[in-house]
Amino acid sequence: MTEKRFRQDDGSIERARRLRRESTPAEAHFWSIVRNRGIAGCKFRRQQRFGPYVADFACHHAKLIVEIDGDTHSLPDGEAHDARRTAYIIQEGYRVMRFTNAEVIGNLDGVASALAAALAPSPSHSTAPSGPLPLPRRGEEA
Repeated sequence: MTEKRFRQDDGSIERARRLRRESTPAEAHFWSIVRNRGIAGCKFRRQQRFGPYVADFACHHAKLIVEIDGDTHSLPDGEAHDARRTAYIIQEGYRVMRFTNAEVIGNLDGVASALAAALAPSPSHSTAPSGPLPLPRRGEEA
């Protein structure tokens, strides 16, 4: 890990703590399925610092970041910020999955299925960054 990732001069520690305390309903829903190694036995951390950014959920073992996106992420400023953050995270060797609040609230089973598929060890699936992973539609298996 790089030393700059853990610099404390930007207030990111307190920001991450505040974000954990004030999680959105979608983040709380998602946390309910991944906490205590709930998916594929993988440990997730909430509001994990990555350099100048804070990722919603991180599984360090699988090198996977999960972002839960609200409405502001679809605005031009939000999309630009997300693109910079995603590029930084991929540069650090992680994959990124993105779900919308609506997907998490309305299709938690599909989200869990997509996440389990992303975490499943497979010789045909590289752990190298490969861009966003798709979400199966309600009723489909991953």
